[in-house]
Amino acid sequence: MTSIESNYDNGVQILTIRNEARRNAFTHQMTQELGAYLQAAESDTAVKCIIITGAGDIAFSSGHDLREMRADPSKEYYERLFGTCAKMMMTIQRLTKPVIAEVQGVATAAGCQLVAMCDLAVAAAGSRFAVSGINLGLFCSTPSVALSRNVSRKHALEMLLTGDFISAEEARDYGLINRVVPAEELQSATEALALRIAAKPQVAIEMGKRLFYAQLETGIEQAYQLAGETMACNMMHPDTLEGVQAFLEKRPPSWAK
Repeated sequence: MTSIESNYDNGVQILTIRNEARRNAFTHQMTQELGAYLQAAESDTAVKCIIITGAGDIAFSSGHDLREMRADPSKEYYERLFGTCAKMMMTIQRLTKPVIAEVQGVATAAGCQLVAMCDLAVAAAGSRFAVSGINLGLFCSTPSVALSRNVSRKHALEMLLTGDFISAEEARDYGLINRVVPAEELQSATEALALRIAAKPQVAIEMGKRLFYAQLETGIEQAYQLAGETMACNMMHPDTLEGVQAFLEKRPPSWAK
């Protein structure tokens, strides 16, 4: 049985990819289900931050389910499958709430793409990452979009052209993930990061994430214009005014809930 499992605690929603028999590979249905959970989280005021992880300790996700893909070898099906996946991946970036990948084991192909699309990523020591489609004669085209926006061109192309695995430490040095922690500390370290973010004023998080990705896709002049407009709007919010006043009065701020 394949599914996405959802749990909630202290403003953090944890979404678990559960398909251990196939190394948490994505079926078409699972991709749609994960996208639906993410979209629902956007309108849920109780959710401040989201963690995506995989069940077990063997794999975060091995990417698309190849057995399912071979069952319907038609161009129309593949376009629909990759279109659904791209929509889910873009949902992560379009959310105003931060999404953190909690990575254990291997993250390959679309699994590595998912790590790259998340806003932040924490990995267990011993985790490995690859965009290995080339080994099957399939260039990882859709994962390349996310990968090339996280790591340098030469690192990205080497991964894409060789299909070789990189270690968690290399992934951190390349910029694919934020930090590497001992396997036994992975869950606690990721949740601690999520809770730190969830404790911040949500208006600043929401405005900031939206601006961060918007300005990346523009020229520098327009980026500064967007940033200035965002900061001006942010400064007018009651939470921000309270934060500034609290700083001036040397007291803890009292955020609106």
